[in-house]
Amino acid sequence: MMDIPRHLPLSERDGDIIIGEGVDFERIRRITGYLVGTTDRFNNAKRAEERDRVKHASMKS
Repeated sequence: MMDIPRHLPLSERDGDIIIGEGVDFERIRRITGYLVGTTDRFNNAKRAEERDRVKHASMKS
């Protein structure tokens, strides 16, 4: 069996071990070369860059 860090929540479903289920995480984006979680502290230029950015989506069948 693999070595699982003790600080991660574990659960079992249908014989599979589920690691980290229920752990909240914050969205992280790369904007103007910086990794950010929120745009709260952005000036108007950076907010406009994020708003005007082309959104890419992949469609898998």
